[in-house]
Amino acid sequence: MPVEHDEEQFEGRLSDALHDAGDRFDADRTALVAAGLTRGRRLRLRRRAAVAGGVAGVALVGVGGALLVPWGSAPAPQPSSSGVAEQPSGTPAPAPVTARELITTLEELLPEGKVSAQEARGAADEPVPPYVRLVHDDGKGPAAVGVSLNRIEPGSDQARQTTDCPDKALVPHDSCVSTRLSDGSLLKLFQGYEYPDRRVDTKLWSADLLTPTGQHVAVSEWNAAAEKDAPVSRSEPPLSTDRLKELVTAEVWRGYVDSIPEDPKKPTATAAPGAPAEPTVEAVLGTLVPLLPKDAKVVEKGSDYSYVVVDDGKGRSYVQIDVQHGMGDVAGELFGDDAEELPDGTLVAFRPSGGDKGVEGAVMWTVDTLRTDGFRVAVSAFNAGTQHDAPSRETPALTEKQLREIALSPQWDEFR
Repeated sequence: MPVEHDEEQFEGRLSDALHDAGDRFDADRTALVAAGLTRGRRLRLRRRAAVAGGVAGVALVGVGGALLVPWGSAPAPQPSSSGVAEQPSGTPAPAPVTARELITTLEELLPEGKVSAQEARGAADEPVPPYVRLVHDDGKGPAAVGVSLNRIEPGSDQARQTTDCPDKALVPHDSCVSTRLSDGSLLKLFQGYEYPDRRVDTKLWSADLLTPTGQHVAVSEWNAAAEKDAPVSRSEPPLSTDRLKELVTAEVWRGYVDSIPEDPKKPTATAAPGAPAEPTVEAVLGTLVPLLPKDAKVVEKGSDYSYVVVDDGKGRSYVQIDVQHGMGDVAGELFGDDAEELPDGTLVAFRPSGGDKGVEGAVMWTVDTLRTDGFRVAVSAFNAGTQHDAPSRETPALTEKQLREIALSPQWDEFR
């Protein structure tokens, strides 16, 4: 999920990281201390995407941090005797949509107004999936609008992350509705903010459509001329939720998705033989809660990501945990020379930091552990009820010792 989740996309830090940089990898030790859990999730997501054939660069990332990667379950066009690629039915495959077609289509579907700064990538431009973005001004101020197209395997984690509304504790937003349309497609309409911590009041409204055959259309709009580094130019983005729905469900986009060529060099994703399944959020929290201190009352639980909010009578404290397999290959990236090595070979590191950027007074304590078989358990606690809220207390509700006891508990062995 969620992971991520990026952000950078199902929770705040992961969504932001994914939105900012896709699978960009930062080996800076200070950044690692400040975001150890996020980094581990990003590495894991990156490795999984590589198994599926490589992470595609995403120009417009759906809210929730879903990684949009090509999937190999759709039948690839077959060459005909004439040399023209054909679909399995024998009909010629549609020509890949061009950047010019994408720009013209978006301009025609938008309300009346001035357009500028048009930019697009066609379906034949690897490795980035097709996208188009421009600045639209309906007389009330310029606003960035973008559409991205891809395929997502129906029923997959990516599909769920794309169409499920994010947890407000992780991704602050004003409104989110996910519905199933009459044709079986899933539609998510989201109204939130570009930055989870609201350090800049740029609004991000989006619509994601996922059809039963895996066609994914994502529309995003902002109340500024660019998604980042541009001043707010209007109170709200130009398209209402009704207009967003009309735009994202326009039939033309689905045809453009169908024109994306399958890459014959990309292998179909297969699970490694005997690879353990990732534990569910419910299972992880079911193990975590009994390990919490008795005075730490659970007042909130995550549904898409493994976290709880506890209150020991001194204020709310956000506690998140990550349980991961196969992290041994990045041990050197996650654990420095200052890491403690236990007699059984387990690596342990305590990382105090200031939590998310832009939150004054934030305190985040993390205990990260890695068993010799690559099994990782990392627990973090904050001095606030969420990762992005102002502190509600001086220090987290869990001490370093308590975090260490949780992360090293033998109860996690059931997931190994």
